Amino acid sequence: MLNEARRVEEASLLMARVRERDAGAFEALYDSYHRLVYGIAARILRDDMAAEDVTQSVFLKLWSAPDAFRGGNFGAWLARVSRNRALDVLRSRGVREEGEIPTDLPLDIVLDELVISRLDGARVREALASLPLEQREPIELGFFGGITHEEISRRTATPLGTIKTRIRAGLRRLRASLETGMAQ
Repeated sequence: MLNEARRVEEASLLMARVRERDAGAFEALYDSYHRLVYGIAARILRDDMAAEDVTQSVFLKLWSAPDAFRGGNFGAWLARVSRNRALDVLRSRGVREEGEIPTDLPLDIVLDELVISRLDGARVREALASLPLEQREPIELGFFGGITHEEISRRTATPLGTIKTRIRAGLRRLRASLETGMAQ
């Protein structure tokens, strides 16, 4: 937890410098977080080129509008921005058979933000793979497939309350796994 607090503080300090147009601070943020952004976009879009475009777009926005970040956990904020940008790309493609992607996507609890803020490609894939299917499937559908808890419930013919419970339990396990990985 101390490392996470230090990381949040460092990112906030770097963002203060980015607001002052410090290119070195921007590069440091890019170096620390580009894998997070790319990983989220690649998982949602399943297209490396599009994920690279989303990564570029997110960091361009960060540089051109640094005041959009108003404090807090930079990694969680950046994960949300990345996810939203990738979902915008999906919407513009018209890829989904079910129609428009709803705007009330399941990122409504702090636990979700903690897990997403720690996304790091291979580590997350490994942690996700270790979850039981009943927890892994709704997490992947919600976070990487971009659908709501209600849609997951319909698709899997599982009660909504059960879906929410499984997602929370899976996110707790992911958090514990990722924290253990960070401590090593």
